[in-house]
Amino acid sequence: MEPSLWSGAAKGTEPEPEGKGERCCHFLAWSAEEVAEWVAQLGFPQYEECFRANGITGRRLIHVNCSNLPAIGVTDFDHMKEISRHVRELLGIEEPLFTRSIALPYRDNRGLFLERKAPSGNKADALTFSQFIQEAGLEPYATVPPKQ
Repeated sequence: MEPSLWSGAAKGTEPEPEGKGERCCHFLAWSAEEVAEWVAQLGFPQYEECFRANGITGRRLIHVNCSNLPAIGVTDFDHMKEISRHVRELLGIEEPLFTRSIALPYRDNRGLFLERKAPSGNKADALTFSQFIQEAGLEPYATVPPKQ
């Protein structure tokens, strides 16, 4: 694997504007083999086969979190938390926090966008972040309330 493939998106950032989105969402093109190798590089080689056997591709990785990791064979709670954290960092999405301002929308725009990109097909492949924001009528916002 190329080292740059594993760099991931910056935490808390949204996908780049149209025309530059390939870099921000590079993981969407990962095969199950590439995801399995990424999990091994995180320090969890024991789960490499779990991800491979369950066909967890880059698009499916979008839905991986602590609630569904046991179904694919990851049952150690500390490992589940750590893998989920790395997935969120890769995707560049924030964990929903109980301390979030109730004035913010329930979900961050990037997470909503990635859920729309998760399915395969021409429509999902062609969807850009700016197009998604416009069609959904969303406004850009920070996922963390400003410090006072």
